[in-house]
Amino acid sequence: MAVVSNTVGYMDGDVLLEAFFAFDDALQGRRPVVLINHTWAGRDEFVAEKAKKLALLGYVGFAVDMYGKGVLGSNPEENEQLMRPFMNDRQMLQKRMLAAYYAAKLMPWVDDSKIASIGFCFGGLCALDLARTGVELKGAVSFHGLLGKPDNILGNSIKAKILALHGHEDPLVPIEQVLAFEQEMTSAGADWQLHTFGNTLHAFTNPQANNPDFGMAYQADADRRSWLILENFLTEIFS
Repeated sequence: MAVVSNTVGYMDGDVLLEAFFAFDDALQGRRPVVLINHTWAGRDEFVAEKAKKLALLGYVGFAVDMYGKGVLGSNPEENEQLMRPFMNDRQMLQKRMLAAYYAAKLMPWVDDSKIASIGFCFGGLCALDLARTGVELKGAVSFHGLLGKPDNILGNSIKAKILALHGHEDPLVPIEQVLAFEQEMTSAGADWQLHTFGNTLHAFTNPQANNPDFGMAYQADADRRSWLILENFLTEIFS
């Protein structure tokens, strides 16, 4: 077993983007692909490691780039400036996600009938918004993601199975947003599930998250449990 990784360029209009991908070259044939959506900081080592972990499970891991080749934030202020345009224009966010979706489908190792999307924080919202477009997607998974629905998509049915992994004490996603998400998913006819981890803040999968005053903290048990839930979910949707 040997995980091969590299980067690949793709375009959204005139914006050059660069994804990181990984797969196990000991496996034969095409396999499912999992899009991995980054936090507000940009396509960094955190999502690259997730791509490699998914490759070890027999998938192609495709770490999406939302901001542009080489664009990364270095502090919360820069991260906010990078993320904010997409939060303000969800149609732009969805278009950027669809560019990644179609780029991943073209990869020679990918079974383009078996695509899922996962994401962390801002990336969780990106994964959910891809599903909200109604595109052919087996599943979408949000890890401590923002759950607010877009205002440009009304009445779409959601074909993907939905999994939201949420920290009960996450101040960025208040209970009102959680309840609205549940109602939205039900109205869209989605096969959805929500797992809530008690005594858990935002960014619970990130060992570098150490700002409880801002509502962010790593939680090792929630990190481990949520990944196991993801593994079971991927096995189900790709079977």
